[in-house]
Amino acid sequence: MQGHGPEALAQAFAGLRAILELERLGPDRFRGGNEPDRFGRLFGGQVIAQALMAAARTVEGRLPHSLHAYFLKTGRHDVPVEFEVHRVREGRAFATRRVLALQGGEAILNLASSFQREEPGDEHQWPMPEVPPPESLRSAHDQVRDALAGRPPGEDSSRVWLERPPPVDWRPVRPPSFLLRGGGEPHQEIWFRFPPVPSDDPLLHRVLLAYASDLSLLDVIARSHAMTPGRAMLASLDHALWFQRGTRVDDWLLFVQESPSAGGARGLARGMIYTRSGLLVANVAQEGLMRRVESLPRSGW
Repeated sequence: MQGHGPEALAQAFAGLRAILELERLGPDRFRGGNEPDRFGRLFGGQVIAQALMAAARTVEGRLPHSLHAYFLKTGRHDVPVEFEVHRVREGRAFATRRVLALQGGEAILNLASSFQREEPGDEHQWPMPEVPPPESLRSAHDQVRDALAGRPPGEDSSRVWLERPPPVDWRPVRPPSFLLRGGGEPHQEIWFRFPPVPSDDPLLHRVLLAYASDLSLLDVIARSHAMTPGRAMLASLDHALWFQRGTRVDDWLLFVQESPSAGGARGLARGMIYTRSGLLVANVAQEGLMRRVESLPRSGW
């Protein structure tokens, strides 16, 4: 089984960087490849990051400050994704873009993003909670590996995730919900960082932060309900991200997550991302579909 050490992380990160280098198909139209299959479907953070990159390719002199996305259909990892960018607004300080992500001519994601010229302004923020430092914590990879030790070999999603690690070092302060038998409180904190990024381009770091912003939000929704893989269907419905300040994603960042409510087969997750020094750099919100296996419809969402 492949490890999750620096070499594996670097290899996975190189793959992510490659698929973010979108191929231009024509005016405001792009195409991107996919990461290796880990869950039988595309990771939503990948498509969000690519769609944001596609939008940014049509904007000059501004950086993204927010995005709002709807997941329309489950994406396939074996089919390239095409991105159509629509130039909605071009103002003096702000620009707005809408992006459709398509596979086989069908939309799988609808994203709107706003871009702003840098300007000074008054500031305030909520303080970062006190948590153990990342060096004192075990990676999610190590926790899952130990949980699977002694189980018979299989091609379940947890084992595939171990063999095809994501491009980010992810260290939960609390055990992930899929390792809990009886559920837990609907909040968690996760340290994460990417391998060294050989670029100071602030756009690239924001695009990579968009990728990471989709990590484990469904997990914090599921924590209170003991929903584990094989016993529930969990899927992202929409995703929103606000960039408050610039940051590097190859330094440790703390993702503070909570789920204030669930009902009607849907759950809401919110998150705040802090630098190690306590600077709040991004806010995140996501609604997810949550259905137990026995209540799943015969087809579709």
